[in-house]
Amino acid sequence: CAALPANLIESELFGREKGAFTGADARRIGRFEVANGSTLCLDEIGELPMELQAKLLRVIQHREFERLGSSHTIKIDVRIVATTNRDLTEEVRQGRFRQDLFYRLNVFPITVPPLRQRKDDIPLLVGSFIERFSRKLGKQITSISKETMQILQDYPWPGNVRELESIIERAVILSPGPVLQLVDKLKISAPPISVAVRTLEETERNQIMKILEETGWRIEGHDGAAAILGIHASTLRARMHKLGITRPESQE
Repeated sequence: CAALPANLIESELFGREKGAFTGADARRIGRFEVANGSTLCLDEIGELPMELQAKLLRVIQHREFERLGSSHTIKIDVRIVATTNRDLTEEVRQGRFRQDLFYRLNVFPITVPPLRQRKDDIPLLVGSFIERFSRKLGKQITSISKETMQILQDYPWPGNVRELESIIERAVILSPGPVLQLVDKLKISAPPISVAVRTLEETERNQIMKILEETGWRIEGHDGAAAILGIHASTLRARMHKLGITRPESQE
């Protein structure tokens, strides 16, 4: 959502008819319509303008919308994955994000720790980026020194994976031989104040527990925990077993 100008987001998401606005010289199918029957990822959902948040809420609640310039209602079945680097709870408190939309999106939150807390992922990401950009640019970068990799793993990465991606692309472009050479001088500043970040399993376990408690530990049925979480009952039982979730005796 952040990559699109505000005046084009609605057209991009919901589509438009020819003549819907100046410059709309042809019908365009929106992302929701294209993703019908599958999953749509809305990146940087926290950047969505308030006026469009209401329209997105309607799509989520009623699974329908109209293209710009059309009165014909289109029914869809789309699963939404929304990402953000903002604290949406704080955005709601500040009046910058609709509370009702937040609750509709916050069904199964997953917190991904910042890259500085996932140092073991850096070699895998670096290898993937080198391969991709070498192929794209016609380069033959085949290795990276241990010293360079250590520098990359020691750096705190305030810009997370996107910063790493940009630095590797620049290094691939400017490396004269088969060994990757960094052109950016990565300065290691004082370590940031540590912030407790729950693991993915903790987040998943807490969310499943919350839904189970709200449904009275009812797993199956249209209003059961599995349906609310958007997964099969057998899948939910398997996750409960893996995460050590058992029904309290008082709930038996």
